[in-house]
Amino acid sequence: MVEISEQQHGKHPNGKDIFVYSLKNDAGTIVQITNYGAIIMAIKIKKSDNTYNDIVLGFDEPARYWSEEYLTNYPYFGAVIGRYGNRIDKASITIDGTDYNLNSSSPGFQLHGGVEGFDKKVWERIPSLANDLVLQYISPDGEEGFPGELTTQILFRLNDNNELSYELKATTTKPTAVNITHHSYFNLNNGEGDIQDHHLKINASHYLEQDANYCTTGKVLSVANTRNDFRDFNQTGNIENPENGIDISFPLDNPSLENVAAEAYSDDQDIKLQVFTTEPLVHLYNAVGAPVITGKNGTQYQPFSGFCYETQKHPNAIRVEGFPDTILRPGEQYYTKTVYRITRK
Repeated sequence: MVEISEQQHGKHPNGKDIFVYSLKNDAGTIVQITNYGAIIMAIKIKKSDNTYNDIVLGFDEPARYWSEEYLTNYPYFGAVIGRYGNRIDKASITIDGTDYNLNSSSPGFQLHGGVEGFDKKVWERIPSLANDLVLQYISPDGEEGFPGELTTQILFRLNDNNELSYELKATTTKPTAVNITHHSYFNLNNGEGDIQDHHLKINASHYLEQDANYCTTGKVLSVANTRNDFRDFNQTGNIENPENGIDISFPLDNPSLENVAAEAYSDDQDIKLQVFTTEPLVHLYNAVGAPVITGKNGTQYQPFSGFCYETQKHPNAIRVEGFPDTILRPGEQYYTKTVYRITRK
């Protein structure tokens, strides 16, 4: 039986109340989520010696997520990304013949929904009849340049099999672009050190070509004989030129909630992370650009301290013919589900 509790943690500078919600299952696993950015602050796996292995990067207090120190070199630790994940080339979209210029703090593209995306919003908890945590954010028409009022809900569920899932639903008042994801940074060694001993696997035979701004071009390339081949477990410290970083999109060979999309384990722990998703793609980022900053329990974070498995539709799809449709229209419902399963390796 999963228990959900909440604790208020002051107020956001905009005056809204900030909460941290704790989900705990019979295995002793604890997941902590705040309504600021719908951020997953912690995923604590109980070990045989009754200590915890917290496998995501983040902070002990919600206020750290909007501190000036953190926002200076901002990595989106654990947050919802919306309305549109990853990059949109030229920071502009065209829907039904109408052009929309999007807000951007990056030259030549929009990243992760704009200057103030869903990651920086205070979400509202919505009552749920089931034992779930449901958070909602209503994005007004024109926010960050996107048309339509978009109502988005994210449902977090933890079960006793150590599966944490999130489901996203959204509706709009006008045709708009939607491609929402979640941006947890995983480090299976209790968030400590780097991930050079982590072994990653993605069930994808191809990856998406990117330009100099990391915007996808539309070309789909084979992973064979490249550093992007993660069809078998590939130790991150052993790939070619790991210091160059990994920031690559992988369209899945068999996308389905029934199939493993991606996996990971480390040499130092006895657990494995498995990812399942309804989405057609996993974007892998190995935190090459992460800041040097003090995180939970005084842990020092730096580049390569974690990795992200971002499940979504193809980045820049709104501008690339042949990529999945990311236009949501009135009367339709956007839906996506991703499951993080923790097992023993």
